[in-house]
Amino acid sequence: MYKIGIIDTIDIKGIELLNKNKDFKYEIIEDLSKDNLLSKLPDFDGVTLRRGKLDEEILKNCKKLKVIARHGVGYDNVDTSFIKKNNITLLVTHNSTSTSPAEHAMFMIINILKGRSMFDTMVREGNFHKAIHLKIDDNFELFNKTVLIAGFGRIGKKLIKKCLGFDMKVIVYDPYVDEKVINSFGGKKINDFKKGLSETDILSLSVPLNKETKNFITLKEMSIMKKSSIIINISRGGIVNEEDLNLALNKKIISFAGLDVFEKEPPEMTNPLLNNNRVLLSPHAATFTRECLENMSMETVQNIIDFFEKKIESIKIVKL
Repeated sequence: MYKIGIIDTIDIKGIELLNKNKDFKYEIIEDLSKDNLLSKLPDFDGVTLRRGKLDEEILKNCKKLKVIARHGVGYDNVDTSFIKKNNITLLVTHNSTSTSPAEHAMFMIINILKGRSMFDTMVREGNFHKAIHLKIDDNFELFNKTVLIAGFGRIGKKLIKKCLGFDMKVIVYDPYVDEKVINSFGGKKINDFKKGLSETDILSLSVPLNKETKNFITLKEMSIMKKSSIIINISRGGIVNEEDLNLALNKKIISFAGLDVFEKEPPEMTNPLLNNNRVLLSPHAATFTRECLENMSMETVQNIIDFFEKKIESIKIVKL
């Protein structure tokens, strides 16, 4: 029998898969402190990981550990160097984590271009008739706007369909994706990222956080963009330099931003972006829909089961 640690709570539908399988027993770990993880994790053959951090100090005590199944696709909370050296397999939820994030990016784009809650506030505050004479500076059509999607993986492929549905133009920057693939989705591949930035109205980021993408967007890149442009980041904190973003918004170098992720999560209350009315914020919640959370929990647990039953799909395995 395999013992599985469920690090952080997940939707009950995933737990039910383990309840139905006599070859597995599990323990849910809600205390994510380092001391507790150091104490608990050596007992497990495999773990699922939502929140919490697995660094070398914790992992080196996990002599039985064979597999880590991420509840998601990012794995910057895992010491990948250690698990590579020690032959611990890392799995991700390949199938369930693209629709909701793509919709969240679209929600942010529409929310920003359509003036956020401006009109709702007018009605609620009794200013219904003022709208007809209002000078509209921050309310735009999506039609014919140029979207630059940086990162054309699962989320990018879902987002492009939604953008094209609004009659937007889509250019794509991803050095690792063939031009024919991007063309088949209705986009246009660009190789010159800076030139693409100068042409775009909306930059949407869906790239992993790594050495290449850390501070991928700084004041230098923002200064190339149109003053009316917006940046959407639903990928990982640290890809957009937050200090530079706050400066660019305040100096009107760019117009607006939407952030679902932050360099430090949760962000410090002293983070100036929390008081900047030119940025739309959400708490790393792009996957927080009923369907996505249910599907992620089931896929995470099924990945663990498939691993031990030696039928895991190769596409779910992170190649380190």
